[in-house]
Amino acid sequence: MHSRLGMVGMLGLALLALAACDRNRTPELMNLHSTTRGPDEFGILPTKPLQIPQDLAALPAPTPGGSNITDPTPEADAIAALGGNAAVLARPSTDGALVAQASRFGVSADIRSVLAAEDLDYRRQNNGKLLERVFNVTIYFKAYLAQSLNQQAELARFRALGVRTNSAPPPAVAN
Repeated sequence: MHSRLGMVGMLGLALLALAACDRNRTPELMNLHSTTRGPDEFGILPTKPLQIPQDLAALPAPTPGGSNITDPTPEADAIAALGGNAAVLARPSTDGALVAQASRFGVSADIRSVLAAEDLDYRRQNNGKLLERVFNVTIYFKAYLAQSLNQQAELARFRALGVRTNSAPPPAVAN
């Protein structure tokens, strides 16, 4: 009996030691990147259908590495679908005040790397408990819970202030 219990204990210790040998020390809250060398299915866009234009002379001259009229243009397509002018993809001059207000404290050129470093530090501090790491349980929502917005509380606050809310989702029903 003691021999069997000792073997189970040794097996448990061996499994725990094996789990501690993980080489990846970067905490991952959610797996958003593919770990395979295959294509990114979200990066592949279908081409537009081929069609012969009315005037072949109006076609642009082919340039190596240039764009093609069958190339997908998701930004322009989204603008056109929402009723905007797809011909104007640059920031309109009427947004100057908005851009000035947003950049009133300065604009950091390395904002992406700064935010990535700060997020990595925050995730290291909120890396989860031992069993959550051993069993690869995502702790994304638990780690960022303090920064999340309570939608129903905000809706109640806005309604108490008299702000008109056209529509809002009903509160979640617990099963």
